Amino acid sequence: MLELRRRVQADPSSIAFAQLAEECRRSGANDEAVGICRAGLARHPDYLSARVTLGRTLIELGRLDEAKQELDLVVASAPDNLAAIRGLAEILQRRGQLDEALKYFKRALTLARHDSDLEQTVERMSQAVAPQAGAAAAPQVPVEEMFDFDKLLEQIGKGQVPQVPHVPQVAVPQVAVPQVPLPPVPHMLTTAIPADASDRFVSMERELRELQEHRARVDQATQRAATLRRLDAAVGRLESWLSAVVADRGRQDRS
Repeated sequence: MLELRRRVQADPSSIAFAQLAEECRRSGANDEAVGICRAGLARHPDYLSARVTLGRTLIELGRLDEAKQELDLVVASAPDNLAAIRGLAEILQRRGQLDEALKYFKRALTLARHDSDLEQTVERMSQAVAPQAGAAAAPQVPVEEMFDFDKLLEQIGKGQVPQVPHVPQVAVPQVAVPQVPLPPVPHMLTTAIPADASDRFVSMERELRELQEHRARVDQATQRAATLRRLDAAVGRLESWLSAVVADRGRQDRS
């Protein structure tokens, strides 16, 4: 910035003023950027990049009318100037003119097709504009036009039940629903259940329960027998070991 300042001070007609103004804008010195742009554009009125810098700086200062005037001049001379189109879209968005802002954002997206920020902005704006368009298509009837409040108050004062105005019914179109043939019912579901079926089920349930109890007793007996066999085997091994110990001691005593 110091070098740019020296160049502009040394030669006030130098086009370096545009770069100096942009550096001032980026650093937050917006008022200085506006002054540099206006002084330089007085000598170079057709320098569009400097006019874009001026418009963007005015947006940051909240001077939207002045900013729009500058950016409109740019777009009139260069319809494909992306920075100016985005600046105009931002101005319209800040003013609440979402429909117009969306048009400019879409126009900018056609010039920068792979700009993810623009794609997200267009998507958000489209979602915000769609409900408003639907609301505008269905005008709201004022409540005052639906009821005669003077008449209602008169009826209430006389103890009468207020008469609510008749609301005409809206005819709903009838949509023909195709008849789909149902699959045949299985034979087992159509067969009549005999009268004594419940007794048979109770008998079968009792037999199954007795069978389960018998199996449980058999399992317990089997486990008990296996345990006894393991105990017998262990006692047998213990007796053999003791016999061997006694025999060994007898041999030691004889010697």
